[in-house]
Formats: sequence, structure tokens, C-alpha cells
Amino acid sequence: MSTLIAVAYPDLATAEKVRSLLADLQKQKLIQLDDAVVVERKEDGKVKLHQAVNTTGMAAAGGALWGGLIGLIFFMPLLGAAIGGATGAAVGSAQDFGVDDDFMRKVGQGLVPGAAALFVLVQNAVQEKVVPQIAPFGGQLIQTSLTEDQETQLREAVRAAQA
Repeated sequence: MSTLIAVAYPDLATAEKVRSLLADLQKQKLIQLDDAVVVERKEDGKVKLHQAVNTTGMAAAGGALWGGLIGLIFFMPLLGAAIGGATGAAVGSAQDFGVDDDFMRKVGQGLVPGAAALFVLVQNAVQEKVVPQIAPFGGQLIQTSLTEDQETQLREAVRAAQA
């Protein structure tokens, strides 16, 4: 079961740096993420989601590949690729993995203009190694699916790492 953690940062650049660091830590097998999305509240008040994975693009590429292969059977690979790509893009844009987009937009409305938040779904993590790496970036814990005791432990671990 994944744990949701959302941390607010003063700007988009900081949230993006932390997401990049978490991706590096995932490569080192110190954390396993199911999703990592940066939510930005622009100066005009609009909320923008910066997804880590573009499902539309990936699905379109996969659809074009399969459409092209099926098109080869009927001696029309270009038509097959075009139809497959369009179908894949439509399916990919309709899919939503990880944290619910509407939920993130709603929480993003609570950010001050110019700020950003990082939403992560964590499958598991080596807390003793991950927390000290992300603590220097600061941030404010705004949402979790942790119990009160677990959330308190996380806050204390971050404070200790910052000290």
C-alpha cells in the first residue's frame, strides 16, 4: 500500500529539485515511488500539474508501434501507425495513474501564488537515508495519508536532519 505525502515549497524550482532528487534515490533503491507530481500555483492563481510521466505521449508511441505492425499485415503500415498513434493518444490522455488530479488541483488552490507542492506516492523507503537528503530543501508538510504518530515521527526526523 502506498503512502501519500505532499510538501509545499516556496517555488517551482525547489519542488522540481526535490522530485529529481527522489528519482535519483529511487535509482539507488532507497525509495520506491508510485507517482511524483509537482503542483504549481501560478501568479495568476491558476493551478498547473507537472506530471513525471506523460501517459498521452507514451500511449501514442505504443499505439503507433502496434498500429504499424498490424498495418504491415495488411500492407498499410503508415495508415496503421497513424490510427494506432491516435488511438493510443486518446487512451493515454484518459488514463490517470497515481494521485488523483482533481485532488491535487484542489489542494493546489490553497498554495500561495508562485508556490509549488510535491505530491508523492511512496511504496517504501529507507527513511534514515532519504529524509536527510531532502530535509535541506525545507518545505511544509501539507497532506499525508500517514497516521498521526507516523506523521509526527516524519516531522521530527526532518527537524533533526535540518539541525
